[in-house]
Amino acid sequence: MLALRVENKTLSVGEIAKPHNADEALVRVLLSGICNTDLEIARGYAGFNGTIGHEFVGIVEDSTEADVIGRRVVGEINAGCGKCELCRNEDPRHCVSRTVLGIVGRDGAHAEFLQLPAVNLIPLPDNITDEQAVFAEPLAAACGILERVEINENDRVAVIGDGKLGLLCAQVVALTGAATVLVGKHAAKLRIAERRGIETSTPTEATKRQREFDLVVEASGAAEGFQLALNLLRPKGKLVLKSTFHGATEMDASRIVVDEISIVGSRCGRFEPAIDLLQKQAVDVASLISEEYSLADGLHAMDRARAQGVLKVLLRP
Repeated sequence: MLALRVENKTLSVGEIAKPHNADEALVRVLLSGICNTDLEIARGYAGFNGTIGHEFVGIVEDSTEADVIGRRVVGEINAGCGKCELCRNEDPRHCVSRTVLGIVGRDGAHAEFLQLPAVNLIPLPDNITDEQAVFAEPLAAACGILERVEINENDRVAVIGDGKLGLLCAQVVALTGAATVLVGKHAAKLRIAERRGIETSTPTEATKRQREFDLVVEASGAAEGFQLALNLLRPKGKLVLKSTFHGATEMDASRIVVDEISIVGSRCGRFEPAIDLLQKQAVDVASLISEEYSLADGLHAMDRARAQGVLKVLLRP
C-alpha cells in the first residue's frame, strides 16, 4: 500500500506492506488531515519513524468485532495496554505502555490502510461528511480543555493562536457562553472566528488588556504566545497549554508564583463530545480546509501545510 513516512527526519511517499495484525481492526482510509504535529515529527519531534498522521476517517474492512465491519469510523489515537488501571477505566490516553497513531510506536493515517484496536473505533452518524469527520480528533482535543478546567458564562477567556487548533478551541470555548477573544496575526483566519460571533484581536491590541482574563488558552506554539498568555492573565488565573512545543521554552517562574497562576496541560480529548458538535453543526470546520491532495502528492501537501496562511490540508488515498 501507499504511505507517507518519515525515516531519520526524511519524508517520502512509497509502497510498504499492508498492515496485518489479526488482533486489530483494519481500516481503509478515506481521508486524512495534516496537522502541526505531523510537521513537527518531520522535523524530529518525538523521534518517531514510520507512517505519520493521526486525523482520519475510514471504513472498517476487517475486525474481530463483526458489528463494526463496513462501518465508517474515526478512531481514538491512543492504544493502551488494556491491563493497567487507566485502560480498565476506558481511558488509555495516559497508559505508560500506549502506542499513539502516527506519533509513538504505531504507523499512522497518511496511508491507504491503518490498524487500531476495535475498541478505539467510533462509528459516525450519516449526516457527518468525511470532510467534517476528519476534524474529529483535533476537535476532540479542543473539547479536552473542558475536561481539564471549568469554564462558565461569567469567565473571560482568551485563546492565543489563529491556526487550526486555535480556531477550534475558540469555537468550543465560546459555546460555554464565556466572553471569548481569539488573538491572532492573520486577518483571513480571524474572520472565520468573527463569523461565529467570536471577538478577535491582534497581539498588539491584546497587550493593552493585561491582567484582564480569567483563563487563557495558548494554542500558538510560540514562545511569544506563552509570554502574552501570562501577561493577559489576572492574578490566580489559569493558563491552559494546548500546543506541542518543539524544543525548550523559557518561563518566568517568578511571575507564575507571585500571581499564583495555575498552568494546566491539555492534550487529547474524548471523541464523543466532538462528534456531537459535528452532528449538531455547532462548529465551523469547513472554513478550516485550505487544500486537498492525493496521497501520492503527500510531499507537496506537507510543503503546502507549512506555508503561511494555509490551514488544514487533506490527503485522499
